[in-house]
Amino acid sequence: MLDRRNQGGPQRGRGAGHGASKGARRTKAPDRVRSRNDQFQTWQALLTNRNKRQRLGEFLIHGVRPISLAVEHEWPLRRLLYPAEQKLSTWAEGLLRDGGVPSIAVDPELLRELGERESAPELIAVGAIKPDDLDRLATGPDFLGVAFDRPTNPGNIGTLVRSADAFGASGLLVSGHAADIYDPKAVRASTGSMFRLPVVRSPSPDKVLDWVTARRESGLPIRIVGTDEHGETPVTDCDLTGPVLLVVGNETLGMSARWRELCDETVSIPIGGAASSLNAASAGTLMLYESARQRGFPAAHQARTRD
Repeated sequence: MLDRRNQGGPQRGRGAGHGASKGARRTKAPDRVRSRNDQFQTWQALLTNRNKRQRLGEFLIHGVRPISLAVEHEWPLRRLLYPAEQKLSTWAEGLLRDGGVPSIAVDPELLRELGERESAPELIAVGAIKPDDLDRLATGPDFLGVAFDRPTNPGNIGTLVRSADAFGASGLLVSGHAADIYDPKAVRASTGSMFRLPVVRSPSPDKVLDWVTARRESGLPIRIVGTDEHGETPVTDCDLTGPVLLVVGNETLGMSARWRELCDETVSIPIGGAASSLNAASAGTLMLYESARQRGFPAAHQARTRD
């Protein structure tokens, strides 16, 4: 069974190098991984080593829904890892057979370590990192983007990606020195939404401003609206129906001084109780909800129509 899956595997579908980032190393994958060899150690490093992920242009994808959405939205995958000599579900068998992605059998104990769980997962996907190109965010009269300023918690990134997808955003960008969008915690927290919604990184607010300015000069009046506990306008009084880039600040420090300068308007979210502030991802989610409410929840309507 193992030999059948791997015979000619690299020649099928996307192949090992599909979607590879420039400069990524390409080596012949083994048919099976039985020990903590170099290949296993490379995959293991992808769990915790951001520099390794960036250098190889790869990251790990865990879970049935994230892997299924990655395949559905044609995210470039390099490998599918499955537990050797273990009965698999119809879902896993189908992906291995029809997914067009080269597969490798891995000792179940080793796969358990890569899956960071108590038992070996049925599949782990090795995905390719996409280019950090702001033009991946589709723009138009209904543009709704989110900029997350220097987030330190990868889980918050994934949560905000999930919310942005749910409320019809055009994409999310992470600016400045921040947690990695391809950290396994971010990927898991997005529950697969990062494979549908464009998520890109930008080194600074000024790079984002250059992109926004170019859109403005082409006739798209994008407004930059930031969230701040001292914002001059309550969020419900701010018009979020036109093309808007929402800015969510760092979990501890809020927006940087530069982002504050770039904002056309800052809004506050009134809160009560003993809480001094909202979690950054929660604040961003409320902003996205209010934007969707003012726009008539078009994303939710389209989803119902498709169903």
